[in-house]
Amino acid sequence: MDKKRVIVDYKNITADLLQRFTDAFPHGYDDDDIIRFTNAKGESVRAVPLETDDTRYLIKVSVELDRRVEAFLDDDDDGDDASDDIEINPDDIDEDGK
Repeated sequence: MDKKRVIVDYKNITADLLQRFTDAFPHGYDDDDIIRFTNAKGESVRAVPLETDDTRYLIKVSVELDRRVEAFLDDDDDGDDASDDIEINPDDIDEDGK
């Protein structure tokens, strides 16, 4: 069975597709992951491939996509570790370290 091929602009990326994208690139993507091609309008396009069971996506790369992925990852990390919010004042520790 041939997979459907879809080019998705960052403006139209769904939450599910964004989750799959961040799962596939948990530490971000680099130039080796980017595909460059010329579209039918003669414009140069940069995209990152993402494949699901039934579809091959090309996610157009842009500054906005970078911001959305970073914000998504930051939101996902919030609240995972309560110790991030703990502040220790050195004046509150006695000589025994308690």
